[in-house]
Amino acid sequence: MYYVYQIQSICNSDQKYTGFTTDLKSRLKTHNEGRCPHTSKFIPWKIINYFCFSEESKAKKFELYLKSGSGRAFAL
Repeated sequence: MYYVYQIQSICNSDQKYTGFTTDLKSRLKTHNEGRCPHTSKFIPWKIINYFCFSEESKAKKFELYLKSGSGRAFAL
């Protein structure tokens, strides 16, 4: 399965991140260990939502949508 996820910093709730993975648990661990440059300053993180897809192409398109202007409005 392919996951599009959104995480939020526990220490700074204004900080959010949207990503794509095939292993959600492992990816969150990576963020919380500070191994992702984009999120390392705001650890720890928690998952606020995720979406599961059976097709990689649909998951990647949805990730791009969530990172767009209208997608950010949807995610609020």
